[in-house]
Amino acid sequence: MPRRSPTAADEVRGLARLGTLATTVANADEPQRLRLTGGAYSVVYPVVYTGLTQGLERRRGHPACAVSVRHLADDCLDRFHDDVEAVVHDVVRRATAPIDNLDAWICGLINSATVNGHRRRRGEIGALQRPRAPKWLVDGLGGDRWLVHLAVQMLNWVGNPATAGSQVWPVDSWTALRCRFTGDWDPAADVDVRHDIEAVLRVMRAKREWYERYVEGPLGHKHVPVPRFAPESPGTLAPALDLLDVGERDDLYMRELAHLAMTAMRTRLLAGEDPRTVVAEVINVAFGDGAGLAMDGTQHVSDATGEHVGRLLRDQDRISRIVVAVLAVVEDR
Repeated sequence: MPRRSPTAADEVRGLARLGTLATTVANADEPQRLRLTGGAYSVVYPVVYTGLTQGLERRRGHPACAVSVRHLADDCLDRFHDDVEAVVHDVVRRATAPIDNLDAWICGLINSATVNGHRRRRGEIGALQRPRAPKWLVDGLGGDRWLVHLAVQMLNWVGNPATAGSQVWPVDSWTALRCRFTGDWDPAADVDVRHDIEAVLRVMRAKREWYERYVEGPLGHKHVPVPRFAPESPGTLAPALDLLDVGERDDLYMRELAHLAMTAMRTRLLAGEDPRTVVAEVINVAFGDGAGLAMDGTQHVSDATGEHVGRLLRDQDRISRIVVAVLAVVEDR
């Protein structure tokens, strides 16, 4: 029987026994480094699957994924590849002493390597590597234990490559978490969780730079989920992942509305119309009783807001101050 040629995996095991694997990889040229890294991947992936992934998949309730690597579902396979890559990263850097049983040595490395790999990936997209609620956030949430816990979950989630279907946040999972955390098994708990998420986001957005860096930025790296099956009804589209929550959509709409209102007032004022009349009419149409629906059919200006604006417009002193402010903006432009 012809003798089998040594593979890259054989070379990796041999270098590990000699204690020169890390040094050889560090000093290798590009082709040799890729060969040795590929060999390390061949050694590592079955160890990671049996030593980590298989147990995780059983605990997740994925019996099919716990059969073999070939049976891993798409998301589970992505997580598996991330874990293998993290372990390979540590193996080719930490194998500096002779290792007789490389597989057993890798088993002892898995936990620390995958944790460090997870933190590295979070850092690459700008997410906090060890999410904690800063003091200003805790204070802004009134020290509420559940809201603080939810804030940490949100900071964890933005750095996680997983998606929540067509939603930004995994509301269903956090609904169950809220019930366990608070002991309140309310049938409408999902509504409460959505309100809680909005409450946390409002406080986070108070520190705009922090929010954009640690929440909005990492969240933008999530992949939009692609449906595996076509929609059941012909001519219908699968729901897309909306990266703007309700609060952000309302804020965006109100900003656009304010810009349009300012443009309308400026045009009429430059045409010589009476400032008090222009300001009162435009504000009423845009934000008061005359405010209509947004283009998507949703009511971004609530009835209560419209009534409040109407009362303000009947206050002549307030109108005067608004007119002065508007004229200052128009003159500045």
